[in-house]
Amino acid sequence: MSKESASGLPRAVILRGAAELVALRALVPPGSALLLSAPGAAGFLGPRPWRAMVAAAPGFADALCCGDAAGDALAALRAGCRRLVLDNACPGYHMVEGAAAEIGAILLPARPPALDLAGLDLRRADAFAKLNAWLAGSNTPAA
Repeated sequence: MSKESASGLPRAVILRGAAELVALRALVPPGSALLLSAPGAAGFLGPRPWRAMVAAAPGFADALCCGDAAGDALAALRAGCRRLVLDNACPGYHMVEGAAAEIGAILLPARPPALDLAGLDLRRADAFAKLNAWLAGSNTPAA
C-alpha cells in the first residue's frame, strides 16, 4: 500500500528507462507511485520520449523534471506533459506557472523526495523491500 506525499501525489520513484518501468509495473499496482524523471530529463531526454515511455504505465501519475530550464518546461507543456518540475528560482518560473495553469497542468516548484531505482535490482528481495518501505511511507529514500 502506498502513502501519499504532502502534495497529495503518491510517493515518487525516479524512473530512468523502460526496463525500470517494466519491473515497477510488475511489482506495484497503478497509482501507487509517482513516476519522476531523472533531474533535468526534459533537456536531455525530451518530453516526447518521456510521454511515450510513461504511456506504457496507465494509471500511474508522472512528472517530467525540467531543472531550471523554462524553455524546456514550455516545450513539455506543448508536448502534452501535464505535471512538471521546474526550480522555482528559475527566472521564467512564474511565466511557466501561468502557462501551466491555463491548460490545467501542475507545476511543482521543486523535486519531491524520491527513491532512485538506478542500481536497484527489483528482482532481489532486499531491493523490493526498499521499494515497498519507501512507498509505504519510510521517511528517507533508500537507494
